[in-house]
Amino acid sequence: MGLFYPERICCLTEETTELLYQLGEEDRIVGISGFTVRPKRARKEKPKVSAFVDADIPKIEALKPDLILAFSDIQASITKELISKGYTVFTFNQRSVAEILNTLVWIGSLVGRQRDVEELAHGVKRRLDEMKERNREHSTRPRIYFEEWPDPMISGICWVSELIDIAGGVDIFGELAQESLAKDRIVTPEMVVEQRPDAIIGSWCGKKVRLDEIRHRFEGEEVPAVNHNDLYEINSSIILQPGLAALTDGVEELERIITKVREERGAS
Repeated sequence: MGLFYPERICCLTEETTELLYQLGEEDRIVGISGFTVRPKRARKEKPKVSAFVDADIPKIEALKPDLILAFSDIQASITKELISKGYTVFTFNQRSVAEILNTLVWIGSLVGRQRDVEELAHGVKRRLDEMKERNREHSTRPRIYFEEWPDPMISGICWVSELIDIAGGVDIFGELAQESLAKDRIVTPEMVVEQRPDAIIGSWCGKKVRLDEIRHRFEGEEVPAVNHNDLYEINSSIILQPGLAALTDGVEELERIITKVREERGAS
């Protein structure tokens, strides 16, 4: 008798949905996060059952899932309730590039696609290694302030900081990136001014970045990013989801911005 794999999966965050579609296993998905935008067709094909911090438990129950995939402490209260109701819940807590790659493999293995997902993960890692090696050739590495949220100001999480490094930049708050909780990555305008970033990249989870608001925040201060108008937005769906998007489209957008800033300053 062969192994049996889950046939009715609820994905409470986007990155698990994206991967299962990538593997051609989308028929197993019966419910998704309302914040899912990758792939686009998932929003049309699958019922939405959750947000970031809450979920429609009766709707999930009606779908009769045999596996629920969740993410981190953010969804702890949701998963606690679902577990108490007898559901099988896998909650991942990937915070670094390596952990994201490991999580991809684990998810693929849950649906019997271990060999395919390992090949996929190795391919992603190889491209990241090539990008990092390519950017080592440059003598100048722009200093980047990455902002996850404006009020309070929250700096980038671990995988974002690592991707900035891979893309050829320096995260000015790299030491804070090791803190997994957002409350431990709160910074102030004064802290940013002191670090003199060459570029500011905003990616506000779930809403559009207001670059004019960032510019006004540092008005009259000696901040190279503001003085040279190097203020940018990266859509949160391709950088703040700890899955394939961040390791592909997200890091490529980081590299594009960092290369532009470096070349504008006449550095090699």
